[in-house]
Amino acid sequence: MLGIIGDLVEDVIVWLAEPIKHGTDTEVEIFHTRGGSAANVASFACRLGPTRFMGCVGEDSLGDTLVKNLADQGIDVVVQRRGTTGSIVILIDQDGERTMLPYRGAAKQLENVPDEWLDSLELLHVPGYTFDGDPVGDAVTDLIRRAQQRGILVSIDASSTGMLEHFGVERFLDLIADLRPDFIIGNKSESEFLGLAIDGEPGPNFARLPGTIIVTKAGADPTVVLHGTEAKISVPVPPVSEVRDLTGAGDAFAAGFLSTFLATRDLADACVGGHSNAARVLSSPGASMAD
Repeated sequence: MLGIIGDLVEDVIVWLAEPIKHGTDTEVEIFHTRGGSAANVASFACRLGPTRFMGCVGEDSLGDTLVKNLADQGIDVVVQRRGTTGSIVILIDQDGERTMLPYRGAAKQLENVPDEWLDSLELLHVPGYTFDGDPVGDAVTDLIRRAQQRGILVSIDASSTGMLEHFGVERFLDLIADLRPDFIIGNKSESEFLGLAIDGEPGPNFARLPGTIIVTKAGADPTVVLHGTEAKISVPVPPVSEVRDLTGAGDAFAAGFLSTFLATRDLADACVGGHSNAARVLSSPGASMAD
């Protein structure tokens, strides 16, 4: 089973029909969807194999709705309830690029995760956002250590350069070097920002994570997997006919990559699975898949 821990929030997706006009009206379409990087990965992964979502939502009707959304997909949902459920406003320009305005709310209030949440897991996936805040950061760090003691694989997503800058690059690298996850997944800008991979080659900080597999997505360019100083895999990305909204594409890739890896234990196959999953998100609003 694949387990994912982190945020479950509401996404308010704003498709801009024109550039923002400051001080007056701008023509848009607005969609309300389930969001949160961890919840997105769980939603995309449950189509591929048994999946558990772990997190914290508010004691409110929005939290009820979001939990039901995941459970109705067949996901094993285990959550704590306190505070107010978070929301993220996501502005999508005409090229599909995103600007995010997050309020994580209750997602930051996860604490004292019980051991039984790890039962039956083969791999634990943790978006980097989850480390940014307390008490959730300490709770998830502790859970990763307990997972590793059980022999559970661990994957960490770099999440965003904005989050990494806020958290601190050196602080993040020190944390990752201490935790020694099996996988770090990021896009090209995140891998370069962390100094882990530059133009598909090991970056200046690559040696700080011995044994960790570095997976770098690069949009329409090939995904590169670095495993040790000598092992490199480059997997082409099939062309996609329509790109309207990039929201959730990275989460869909992570879900496809990790689920396929658990099934095949092959890194190239895992990339293919990630690409196939991500392609189904690019024409839909927010972190949702086209039929």
